[in-house]
This record gives sequence, C-alpha cells and structure tokens, in this order.
Amino acid sequence: MAESPEPGQLAAAGGALLDGEDEEREPLLPRIAWAQPRKSAPGTAVRMVEAAGKEGAASLSTIDQDVLFGPNDSPRCSSVDLGLPRSSPTLTDFGRSLGSELNSFLDDPGFADTVSKAEQAIEFGVLPERISQGSSGSYFVKDPKRKTIGVFKPKSEEPYSQLNPKWTKYIHKVCCPCCFGRGCLVPNQGYLSEAAASLVDEKLHLGIVPKTRVVWLGSETFNYSTIDRAKARGKKYALEKVPKVGRKFHRIGLPPKIGSFQLFVEGYKEAEFWLRKFEADPLPENTRKQFQSQFERLVILDYIIRNTVLKDRGNDNWLIKYEKKKNGKEIKEAEWVDEKESLIKVAAIDNGLAFPFKHPDEWRAYPFHWAWLPQAKVPFSEETRNLVLPSISDMNFVQDLCEDLYELFKTDKRFNKATFESQMSVMRGQILNLAQALREGKSPVQLVQMPCVLVEHSPGRAKGRISQLNSSFTQTFHCRKPFFTSW
Repeated sequence: MAESPEPGQLAAAGGALLDGEDEEREPLLPRIAWAQPRKSAPGTAVRMVEAAGKEGAASLSTIDQDVLFGPNDSPRCSSVDLGLPRSSPTLTDFGRSLGSELNSFLDDPGFADTVSKAEQAIEFGVLPERISQGSSGSYFVKDPKRKTIGVFKPKSEEPYSQLNPKWTKYIHKVCCPCCFGRGCLVPNQGYLSEAAASLVDEKLHLGIVPKTRVVWLGSETFNYSTIDRAKARGKKYALEKVPKVGRKFHRIGLPPKIGSFQLFVEGYKEAEFWLRKFEADPLPENTRKQFQSQFERLVILDYIIRNTVLKDRGNDNWLIKYEKKKNGKEIKEAEWVDEKESLIKVAAIDNGLAFPFKHPDEWRAYPFHWAWLPQAKVPFSEETRNLVLPSISDMNFVQDLCEDLYELFKTDKRFNKATFESQMSVMRGQILNLAQALREGKSPVQLVQMPCVLVEHSPGRAKGRISQLNSSFTQTFHCRKPFFTSW
C-alpha cells in the first residue's frame, strides 16, 4: 500500500542485477492424470486427478449451499461430500494438493488453517477483492463464508513491478523515475519485508504486527499478463477437446503468485481517527499508559527495521483498537471511563518498505512520522526496557535474528548474499542505537536524532570514524545526509 524502490537499480553492496522484472519462479509440480476442468472455480491454479468413473463427476456448482456454508464446516471442509469414491481424491483434495506443496506451515497450524480456508474460498468461487487504496496490487482474501481473513500482496504487483495494476505508478516509472522510489531499498522485495517485520515482532514479543507469512495464491481477480491468461485458456480448451494432450500438462489454470499474506485484524481504525479523538478528549491515566506502551513497541519495530513506509509511517499506516468495557459490555465511544477493563491495542501494517541496504542518503531522509506526536517526547518506560533490552543487548540473539531473516530472504530468486549482509549491517546499527537509548532513558525523539550507524562483519573499505566492537564486528558512523532531511 506504499511505493517501492526504483527498478533497474544496482544494490550498492551486492553488485547483483536488480531490474524491474519480477515474474515469480513458477513452482514445478509433478505431472499427473487430469479430470475434466471445473467451470465453477474460476481463479485457482491447481492440480487435478482423473475421476474414478462417471459417478464421481459431480460439479462443484451442485454442492448444497447449506453444507458448504454450514456451521459445522471444518478448516479443510472435510464434511463436504462430492459423491466421489473415497479411494479417489475429491475436488477439495485438488485444492489441498497445491497448498500442501506450496503452502506448508507445519510450525503454525493456526496460520495453515487460515491459508487453507483462503484456498477453499477461491476453489468455491469466493475470489479475493482488490483494495482500491495504495499504489500496488493488494487484495482482501476471504474464507468460504465470505468473511475477510487476510490481506495478500503479490510480489509481481508491487508498485514498480511490471504487473502493478495501478497505472499511476507506471507513469511515475516511465516518465520520472528519478523522483520516485527509494534508492536504499531492494526493488520488489516488499513481500519479504512484510514477512520479516512479522518475524522481528515475534522474536521481540512486541505483539503489534498481524502475523504475516509468504504464501502462494492464484485467482482470476489477480493481475496476470495476457500471455498467462491465454495459456490458461488454451490448456483448459486442450483438456476438454484433446484429453490425451491435456493430461500432459502439469497444471491447469492461472499460475499461483507468491506474496505476503497478513492476517486481517478486526475492530481497528486508522490511527488518525483515534489520535484526533485523544487530542480533543484525553485518555484516562491507566489507558494512556497502555497506549504509551503500545506506541513504544511501534517505535521499536519501525526503528529496528528502518521503515521507510509511505508518508513515513503516517497515521494511516498503523491502526488503533480501543475497547471501552463496563461490566463486561462494550459502551458507546463518547463515554470515557477510567477503569482497568479498558483495552487499547496498536497494529503495525504496511511494513513492505523496510530493511534498506543503506541509510537514506540521496534525496529524502524518510523520517518517522510518529516522531512529531506528543507520545514520542516521553522517555521509554521501564516495562519497555525490561521487554526489549535484554534481548537486543545479547549479540547471540541478534545473530540468531539475522540467521532467521537469512532463511526468509534467501527464498527470493534474486537473493544476493552481499546485499543481504548490507541490510543486516543497517539493522544491527539500529539495534545498537536502540539499546543505548534504552539504557540512557532517552525518548523516541532523542532516539531518531542519534547518528546513523552500520555494524558490519569486518571493516572492509568502510569510510568514517570506525571503532572496534569485537573480533567480528566494526561500528561505522554513516555521515552522509540526504538533500532533504528533517533532522
């Protein structure tokens, strides 16, 4: 939902070509026999197997709606009977075969069930809906009951990707590329940045980023090239008219897209809404402390990943949920109560423009918008220091975090180890500054005013004042400033 770096740019530390071509590496699935294509599942790219007889040729459109959307449906719709012999796979199994090979989350059954519901919904014709806001192709994903359960952002539809459906960014890219984009970010890596922000949030126990993972999904509503759509139509036609030829295809339908899948959070509103309300009618003291704690977690996340999100983490790029309860019941928004049952939570969305391979030093500084809020002038609380400081002060923890991020980032086909190391150098420098600020009792405003630091594995040819940290890392102060800066 924000802009991304310019395509065709060379990563300074990596030297690998990072052009604007961003078609995913299509997964290779084994070739198997095929059944007749389903006319009522318009968006999926799934494998199918040959039905065991005419009795098993039940169409998905004939499924009883009460069975499909009944209260007893399981995450994998095991109660749905399509009339096929149990010795042969059902149409639901066809969708599972793709998810089991591409979307396997053995370490997180809850998230796996959510993705499975999304795949089933697409199977049943409940297709993702494109979000009108933002500068890239992002989609609300629903379950079979048409309830929104996630936000999917395909890699191939990021702001400067070739398949971005928002024409304004295409004009920016063609007519004036030098004035847009972020020269400090790796192009078309936003989907990994979204998942990486969730990983950092989980490792530090911040609890403000909705769980986000890398997922494969395919749908008619996604933006595909004319060639992909023509190939999908041709394969379906060949399967219908010449089954012997159609059975040789390893997949029928549109190819799945890789992207970030973020769980949908309910009951949240844009921060701007609540901030204006808090300004006009201040929060009760205990609720104010809760909000301050949540705000500080947002600051920690943004600072560590060096978020350069649109509007510089503007008040529409993070959400607030405020529940005022009285005797177990929710009361009206206008009634402000000073009681411990009040609950306020922050959700940090739009983390796709983070993890730069250098500090911004060209045209813009991309400051943190929250630094101008009154909450940023309050020193970090003891609760926040106790939560974060022990972890970020431990170099073993930091190294484990870098290794986990390495396992995530290396899945991209354009992954470059030198560029990734530069990204980690920036992140380690941010962590070093944050640890110092927490020890000295500084506020978020004072934190963002600290000198930019790089913590590299070796001195190399780094320029500037260098002080030895230990036998493996060196600290480099980044002295170059962008042309437009706020601090």
